[in-house]
Amino acid sequence: MTVAIIRFGGSNCDRDALRALEHLGIDAEIVWHEDGLPADASGVMIPGGFSYGDYLRAGAMAARSPIMDEVREAADDGTPVLGVCNGAQIGSESGLTPGAFTTNKSARFQCEPVHLRVENADTPWTAAYEEGEVIEVPIAHGEGRFELPDDHLETLNDEDRVIFRYCDADGNVTDAANPNGSKENVAGVLGESDNVAVLMPHPERVSLPDIGPTDGQGVLDGFA
Repeated sequence: MTVAIIRFGGSNCDRDALRALEHLGIDAEIVWHEDGLPADASGVMIPGGFSYGDYLRAGAMAARSPIMDEVREAADDGTPVLGVCNGAQIGSESGLTPGAFTTNKSARFQCEPVHLRVENADTPWTAAYEEGEVIEVPIAHGEGRFELPDDHLETLNDEDRVIFRYCDADGNVTDAANPNGSKENVAGVLGESDNVAVLMPHPERVSLPDIGPTDGQGVLDGFA
């Protein structure tokens, strides 16, 4: 399996993603968006960064790159697709997943470790965890607040498509544990099928044992 890590102008987590995947024994390569999706790509990761300087809205311009048409087609065919941080914003802007990520409640860029509670362990991206398990993963975003109309969010909940929620170290989902004001503390969601997921925290930054904790490895195992 070769995971295509899509690089846009302004991406800055592509190399982190590459190293994390390679550490897990997952073949991966960085792909410049203008070159299109490789024919042999059996997975797609949209990494973090500030594609196109976050002009208009974070992820809005990258979502309209021609390669995203190919990503949507691949996703429809069952290819695993993961968007992280700016990749989550691109994913939502391109219609891969529902909702939108907008300015943090603090109106500030936030870079800090947060706790996440696994809401649904029956997906490729969470199968390495137990439902209700708490992991620690860093965030680094200025527009990470998840928004979705109440009735649509109710549908997501009913369909078990919320995979992570911000929580405290004991797994309590509270306002105090919500770093950006996301509705119902949502940190990660699935697309219409569980082969597609986006999340704001950075699992690739906690996947290399030589530099720290490895709580994020289980998310990247979705490509294995």
